[in-house]
Amino acid sequence: MELKNFFPGDDQKLEDLGDGVKRKITAFHDNLMCVEVHFEKGAVGALHSHPHEQISYIVSGEFEFTIGGEKKILKAGDSTLKQPDIEHGALCLKAGMLLDFFTPCREDFL
Repeated sequence: MELKNFFPGDDQKLEDLGDGVKRKITAFHDNLMCVEVHFEKGAVGALHSHPHEQISYIVSGEFEFTIGGEKKILKAGDSTLKQPDIEHGALCLKAGMLLDFFTPCREDFL
């Protein structure tokens, strides 16, 4: 994968994933990726799992996260950690945005 050090926001596309969810890949390389995920109120990040470690930082809004069967409501300034292969998902209670960090890079997003 080509190494880049700068990722101007205007150069990155906001991809409409449907059902009130949009995603923008902000920066990435082999071992790390940062992704903005925008949610409309009521949008769902369906339960899923993947082999990547993931941290989600709530930039704005309010979300009900389910991680490994446990549910918590989180708001702007809160974070989550998902270890590899744990089932997780989210329901957006108030429109907002997450910053998701993955290691290694989610090549399936590119």
